[in-house]
Amino acid sequence: MNAMSTRQRLLTAARDEFAAHGIAGARVDAIAARAGVNKERIYGHFGSKEKLFDAVITDAKAEHAAGIGVPSGDLAEYVGKLYDYHRDHPLLLRLLLWESLHYGDRPVLDHDGRAQAYDGKVAALAEALGDTPGGAATPHGADRHDTAATLLTLLGLACWPHAMPQLAGFLVRDVDESQRHALLREHTVEFARRALQHRP
Repeated sequence: MNAMSTRQRLLTAARDEFAAHGIAGARVDAIAARAGVNKERIYGHFGSKEKLFDAVITDAKAEHAAGIGVPSGDLAEYVGKLYDYHRDHPLLLRLLLWESLHYGDRPVLDHDGRAQAYDGKVAALAEALGDTPGGAATPHGADRHDTAATLLTLLGLACWPHAMPQLAGFLVRDVDESQRHALLREHTVEFARRALQHRP
């Protein structure tokens, strides 16, 4: 087994283990057993359990970026694409929720790298909205922070029903799951459309 295949086996095994148990609850020996390797390989490839988790998040977010792209075109439909992605790929959101529980308001390991990755999305959203990135005044009166807050809100709209499925079921009940998601997706897209049309 070559180094690359071992690393990929570990990442795949770790993704399932971390999604199920979080950073603190995940067991290194369980990850190694899933990957079919000695647990010392984890430390050889990644150095620590937290660094392995960071690599798992990086991989999952790269897949998300490849599947969704940056905000462009019809931004309300972009929110719909995000909604669909998180419904079809629940592990990414689960990993991000575990990360939030583990770190709280402390920075993650690759804080700067992750922040820079989002800078590209904020810039793309600014262009799609007709805003000027970098903190300059725009015809909408928006600056870079306003655009970033808008992106956070759009991400929240798309993710919230998947982050809180029980709450979604309590509120939108007396329908089956597929009907619930159809209703929530339609509402989320239309809500985003109206909100974007009335930005200050």
